[in-house]
Amino acid sequence: MIKFEKKTEATEATPTSNLTLVKEQREKSRLKVTLDNGEEGGLFFEKGTTFQDGDLIISTDGETLVQIKAAPETVSSVRCDDPLMLAKACYHLGNRHIPLQINMGELRYQYDHVLDEMVRGLGLEVLTEQAPFEPESGAYSGGGHHHHSDDHNHDVLELSHHSHD
Repeated sequence: MIKFEKKTEATEATPTSNLTLVKEQREKSRLKVTLDNGEEGGLFFEKGTTFQDGDLIISTDGETLVQIKAAPETVSSVRCDDPLMLAKACYHLGNRHIPLQINMGELRYQYDHVLDEMVRGLGLEVLTEQAPFEPESGAYSGGGHHHHSDDHNHDVLELSHHSHD
């Protein structure tokens, strides 16, 4: 089994394989995995480590470089050209502490039929689909943006988290 304990920054080397994980798996610091090429591996990271699409991890022996990929999963997607309508949906979902992926003109959350009905009640159309889910990491997690290996800008809108003090 290949052992992984650390992330690495962009490198000239080409990844040996990919590791495709859903959101819940990308939040685990200890996990037995099967790389996309079929090799068995284990994640042994510091508690609280999370992974984003495009992150690179390297094996303890330095021989295996792997790129993390966000796996498609069942999500609810809302697309709208009206920023106020989207902001209202983000407010109501955020008030329920729902992880949200927020892009220009779109928001996405893990599928939940009750939440879908709430958003429809706000006058928005909800589409259930299979897509990668990469929610905002939150204002207190040390960074709101995630990094991609591609060359385009996703224009991510950042919203701060609130407290019920």
